Amino acid sequence: MTAVETYVILNAERYQATLLRLSRRTPTSLNRTHAEVCGKPTNLSVFCPGFAAFALDPRKSRLQSPGTGNGLPECGNRNIIGPYFDKGCGSSYSDELLIHRGKGRADGLRRIGVETKPNKWIVLAITLVGIFMSALDSGIVNISLPKISLSFHVPLSGIVEWVIIGYLVIIASLLLTFGRLADVTGWKMLWTGGLAVFTASSALCGAAPSLPLLVAFRVLQGVGAAMTMAISLAMIASAFPVKERGRIFGMVGAVVSIATSAGPTVGGIITQAFSWRWIFYINIPIGVAGILATLRFYSDPEHPGAGAQRFDPVGAVLLSACVACLMLGISFGQEAGWSSSVIVGLFSAAAILLAAFLAAEARVEQPIVDFSLFRNRLFSSAVGSSFLSFLALFAVTFLMPFYLEELLSFPPWQAGLLMTVVPLTIAVVAPLSGILSDRIGSRVLSSMGLAVGSLGLWFLSNLTPQATIFDIVWPLAVTGVGQGLFQSPNNNAIMSSVPLNRLGIANGFQAIARVLGQGFSVALAGAVFTALGGAHAGAMLGRDAAPAVVPSLQATFIKAFHSAMLTCMIIAAVGVLTSLVRGRSR
Repeated sequence: MTAVETYVILNAERYQATLLRLSRRTPTSLNRTHAEVCGKPTNLSVFCPGFAAFALDPRKSRLQSPGTGNGLPECGNRNIIGPYFDKGCGSSYSDELLIHRGKGRADGLRRIGVETKPNKWIVLAITLVGIFMSALDSGIVNISLPKISLSFHVPLSGIVEWVIIGYLVIIASLLLTFGRLADVTGWKMLWTGGLAVFTASSALCGAAPSLPLLVAFRVLQGVGAAMTMAISLAMIASAFPVKERGRIFGMVGAVVSIATSAGPTVGGIITQAFSWRWIFYINIPIGVAGILATLRFYSDPEHPGAGAQRFDPVGAVLLSACVACLMLGISFGQEAGWSSSVIVGLFSAAAILLAAFLAAEARVEQPIVDFSLFRNRLFSSAVGSSFLSFLALFAVTFLMPFYLEELLSFPPWQAGLLMTVVPLTIAVVAPLSGILSDRIGSRVLSSMGLAVGSLGLWFLSNLTPQATIFDIVWPLAVTGVGQGLFQSPNNNAIMSSVPLNRLGIANGFQAIARVLGQGFSVALAGAVFTALGGAHAGAMLGRDAAPAVVPSLQATFIKAFHSAMLTCMIIAAVGVLTSLVRGRSR
């Protein structure tokens, strides 16, 4: 880990200042008029007349003096560059300014901050702890809902659903807010706080004496999850250079896929061997380890203008309330009816809150959502494509269990095992796609991924009531290949298209596109499936319908299933077009 101190060197002649980032790695002393480079005195005024500022770049192989023609002494694998902001010396270098500060503080040298740069692999390990824990938690809790409802003596529908819904709604409503807050206050504080809240609320969930308290603690757990989800990719992107991010985001995609596929199995084993409470207690040691590692090894990267950013609390409240109303409407629209007064009221409230949010943001200098980011075609195309990808492809995760269990009468364990085909395929393909994106960019790979995903949806729309396991597995694998090809390059494009001081809000957009895409996917696929009679036919088949009506019920079910898949296929095809317009992103 390298400690980097930030200083301003004041120029007595021109009254100008240059920002230097000083690293303890390099044995160099510095003052206003001269320096020692590897023990050899160097006159800075000769190096850059009238301006006492220079920097050491460890990426170069020789010492040089840009724009002046003065040769500076060679010093191993080091190179002097600069000055950073002074255009008078004819320098247009944009390299990071690194130089060691000597023991004594010279006149004109003013310290303005200290930064610790952690090892990039340690940053990756720290963030993967939170990412894995959140991904595992989603599947591990879902499988345990029947045991939770039995424990509190309530039906599986009703308030017990809020154990899942409350968690997801609060995450969606806070992602953009926390992404912006991280850019203002720093990532370390928010990440550590998120892990602490998630870990503490996990302990509270495990000890919950009643179902309402369990729901409340799950909402609190969702707050912690949103804090980490909003900045995990930003932390990784800040630690790795652009040329390595595709490979790293591919690794992240593999971890998420493995955790997602393992969640139901791990949850079932824990619930069976101990009790449902231990699905929450398991988070405690993982969370504590993540908190200690963050405090010990991680510090925020410094970026220009970080201290000048401001947070808009009014905009944050309006935005969070708007997204919450939208997510609640999506979650209960199918059950309550899309034209019911409650659902219409929720969507109306979301629209009013959105209008109020836009009006409030127009009056503040630094809004929660930096809409100027969408002027960047790469960023806007990648975020839009991400939303369309999840809108189209998440329907597979939602509808396939109904097909397997109600139409084909597979037991839940077998249906769950078959559903792991998609995440396991993603786990294999995502790292390879990420590596390729570092070489050729995101445009071709992301577009190809959505095209392959669209093809997978077409194959799934041709499934029949007589399908074999092989007939089911290979279309699911094709769909997984499409998602794996798309996600890593697209995430790389989003996080590499914004400056360092906007990585948090960019991460928030990436995460909200995923969550809203998944929510709308369930709503859309469910609406098509239900409107064509698929839900009713599936329920009848699951109740051992009379043999005489089974063929007609199967026909109704498969027609509705095919229509839902084809609808999602069209959306994925539109996503191919939005992905192609991003241009070159290499």
